[in-house]
Amino acid sequence: MEYRQLGKTGLKVSRMGFGGIPIQKIDEEGTKTLFHKLLEQGVNYIDTARAYTVSEAYIGYALEGIREHFVLATKSMAHTREAMEQDIATSLQNLRTDYIDLYQIHNPNEKALEEILAPGGALEALQAAKAAGRIGHIGITLHSVALFQQVLAYPWVETIMFPYNIVETQAEELIAQCNEKNIGFICMKPLAGGAIDDADTALRYVVSNPNVTVVIPGMAEVGELMQNVQATANTAPLTNEEQEKVSKIRELLGTNFCRRCNYCAPCSAGINIPLVFLIEGYYSRYNLTDWATTRYAGLAKTASDCIECGVCEERCPYHLPIREMMKNAAKVFEK
Repeated sequence: MEYRQLGKTGLKVSRMGFGGIPIQKIDEEGTKTLFHKLLEQGVNYIDTARAYTVSEAYIGYALEGIREHFVLATKSMAHTREAMEQDIATSLQNLRTDYIDLYQIHNPNEKALEEILAPGGALEALQAAKAAGRIGHIGITLHSVALFQQVLAYPWVETIMFPYNIVETQAEELIAQCNEKNIGFICMKPLAGGAIDDADTALRYVVSNPNVTVVIPGMAEVGELMQNVQATANTAPLTNEEQEKVSKIRELLGTNFCRRCNYCAPCSAGINIPLVFLIEGYYSRYNLTDWATTRYAGLAKTASDCIECGVCEERCPYHLPIREMMKNAAKVFEK
């Protein structure tokens, strides 16, 4: 296993980490088995979130007796100081630990980030928790290229997590800037939310980029772990054969895959189009049906609110059939 320094945190992390979304499908004992195998394979970076239902609790159970071997990261969508203080306390309790190595602001939009950074905002709670030793470092996770560019200038940002994979390369230059600024870059969605079937090629593509500090594929089975460990062991540049595979994957997904670039916004009906497709992907690819259905039901506007004006399709740089994709999402969730 190759190890890298996670930017200015100084933490030494395995090049491949563990993404904590899929363990919602198993149980505490299954997670414990998986974590002992992670330890055996030298995987020491663990990612979870308050939003991942039972994930923190399962991980806390699995880490009993072996906590000191792992770099533990979680995140919260809280905007205010009070709400973030509560989430940090809950995370510590769930994870059965007295400190969390990295606590991240979880995927804010522009308005939310303003609230988080304002007086009385969530950043105050994170900085206080860091000063008190309850958390070690502060990071942020994003899906917006514009916000990625913005937060690169913030001195408190020690890590940035962003989607990066064969079909989502829109932030490649910003990822390089992370390396230049000594900000740890955490790659999420290396398999494009499960859209890429060839996990070996997908992970090889990510780790062949030296600017990626750690990649965190989600996994719930020992077999997946072993496959991912093997795929990320070789960090050399891609071979010609691998480049051909990358091209074929892009050709396959390029016509029907939402990259969440957000150029389709604003929707005339107020739908968060990329979020609808993201949730639908969790439903159909990760098989997180209950979780995705709950998230979908909580949307202010759903796929069935589409008025089929077609403006989004005119803006989409990938010429996606968004109206048809919306109809499909409505069929999935609104049976």
